[in-house]
Amino acid sequence: MPASQSRARARDRSNVLNRAEFLSLSQPPKGAPEPRSSGRKAPGPSAQPPPPGDGARERRQSQQLPEEDCMQLNPSFKGIAFNSLLAIDICMSKRLGVCAGRAASWASARSMVKLIGITGHGIPWIGGTILCLVKSSTLAGQEVLMNLLLALLLDIMTVAGVQKLIKRRGPFETSPSLLDYLTMDIYAFPAGHASRAAMVSKFFLSHLVLAVPLRVLLVLWAFCVGLSRVMIGRHHITDVISGFIIGYFQFRLVELVWMSSNTCQMLISAW
Repeated sequence: MPASQSRARARDRSNVLNRAEFLSLSQPPKGAPEPRSSGRKAPGPSAQPPPPGDGARERRQSQQLPEEDCMQLNPSFKGIAFNSLLAIDICMSKRLGVCAGRAASWASARSMVKLIGITGHGIPWIGGTILCLVKSSTLAGQEVLMNLLLALLLDIMTVAGVQKLIKRRGPFETSPSLLDYLTMDIYAFPAGHASRAAMVSKFFLSHLVLAVPLRVLLVLWAFCVGLSRVMIGRHHITDVISGFIIGYFQFRLVELVWMSSNTCQMLISAW
């Protein structure tokens, strides 16, 4: 045994590849992949084929995802036009909101602009109409005032219902006033002051005999009320325009259901 071991050590010393400078040639490099076996491994218990239900679900998802991506990446022309108009409306409304806060460019005129807006509020108009109705002594005057009161109540209910349905916020973070809460004028679309100003001005132009300067001033008043709501940052431009349109159709509706003098007298006596 010792003789065989000595011969093996001598043979190792004589082998050139066993030297330290040649060891890298006889050893595989680090991180080298293991040689593949020619035979195919049998699938073990961990490599089980997926159930048929998962494959069908994945195929359905792969068929649906491209369609959803196409819908998002290729919107319709109407969607592009609507989003573009909405962006223009927001941008212009923010530019016109010069009295929206204390740091605004026209902050010193905020009180005056708010006062113009109050002239189109529902509470002063309803209170003033009831006071004039009590003081009126003519049948024609009572008839006009009763129909005006009906139009004002219709305006408040219509604007409150549409605002509750749409729930659009204004261009600036402004909290509604106490009078706005009383008339449920909380959201931005449509502008209740603008609809009321348009309806009242059209009502007076149709049922009152006014000189031309007064008629012009009445139209300018309605326009200034709508503009004041944009300047204080309470409404968008489209909110005010929609309010003018709604106010006109409210006037047309009141004209269709106009209460006669006898009906007005019956309601006044019952009240």
